[in-house]
Amino acid sequence: MDETIAARLTRGERVPFSETEYARRRDLVVAAADAAGCDALLAYGADRTGSAVPWLADWPVTREAALLVDVRRGEADDLLWVQFHNHVPQAATMARVPVRWGGPSTGATLADALAARGVRRLGVIGPVSHRLYGHLADGGRQVVDLGAAYVRARLVKSGEELERLAAGAALTDRAVLALRDGLAEGRSDDELLDLVERAYVPRAGTTHIHYLAITSMAEPDHANPCQWPTGRRLRAGDVVLCELSAAVDGYPGQVLRTMTMEPELTPRYAELHAVADAAFDAVCDALRPGATPADLVAAAGVIEKAGYTVIDDVVHGFGGGYLPPVLGSASRPAGPLPDLTVAAGMTLVVQPNVVIPGTSVGVQTGELVVVTDDGARSLHRVPRGPWTGAGGGAHPSDRGHGAPA
Repeated sequence: MDETIAARLTRGERVPFSETEYARRRDLVVAAADAAGCDALLAYGADRTGSAVPWLADWPVTREAALLVDVRRGEADDLLWVQFHNHVPQAATMARVPVRWGGPSTGATLADALAARGVRRLGVIGPVSHRLYGHLADGGRQVVDLGAAYVRARLVKSGEELERLAAGAALTDRAVLALRDGLAEGRSDDELLDLVERAYVPRAGTTHIHYLAITSMAEPDHANPCQWPTGRRLRAGDVVLCELSAAVDGYPGQVLRTMTMEPELTPRYAELHAVADAAFDAVCDALRPGATPADLVAAAGVIEKAGYTVIDDVVHGFGGGYLPPVLGSASRPAGPLPDLTVAAGMTLVVQPNVVIPGTSVGVQTGELVVVTDDGARSLHRVPRGPWTGAGGGAHPSDRGHGAPA
């Protein structure tokens, strides 16, 4: 049997997306721009944000990147401007469209190009600043936000995208196992994050996020993973909460776990985790084609029935951004429920962060799943938590779970 693309990517091999896949993506955004009456579409990114540029042109955004897609012309007329000047050589070798330097002002360069092409109505995707908007609207040109249409195009993943997400999940599995086995009294969160990155960087993986909290189970001061390290060092009686995402080609997995070096959790932490496990199972059972956000929030109701609440979102779409539906729970809503239904091919993170109301006592568990015709299927292979007796190498709990080599 031929080796899967995901396995090759996990090993660190570079495997490009197909021309068919890129044509599918361009067709989606061109159709959205055409439906909005736009002559052209601008996908923009700056300071390493703006996922539409790599999705369409295969150039990860560095300082600034602006991709112009002409709705009236073919792909041969698409053009990418990048900053800084020294970023142009590599962009020219990586991007699948012609690349130019953005000049002293990318906005002024774009205004000239749009005028030369006779663009009167421009669709935009990405973090366009007020100053850039002024250039794009030069001469009375209409500028239309197509961000929502772009998000809709990212909700259901193609087969090639699912291969990348599987690879990102495999590298994330390696990362969370490295964290678990690296727990040792006296180690700081900085040192633990170093172990996390060593698990995937040599295999061409990149960091999407690595959030980590170390806190005492007796006197806790964090109920969910921290976004930035604090220098806190592991001590006896501590619990570690993590949220890790390693990515391949911009496609990350995500694993959330609660772990401790102690042989067992304290009773209140064990009770919280039992509820978190029940919530994870209930939400995953509800994640089927045709389900609504209300169905998922109702499934998470086991949290409130047990007398607890959440800090983090319980469910969110993932893979191409922090995507809809973004859902909290009945006691901590994330906002109005979005008007959408779950479809096969959507990828979401289910991540119940169960907390005692008004305290810093909490646990978190969860991972990235894909919706199939038969329900939710995890893209990860690491065992479920909680992980107790952590630190010091391989664990018997790995047997039969297919933990990555």
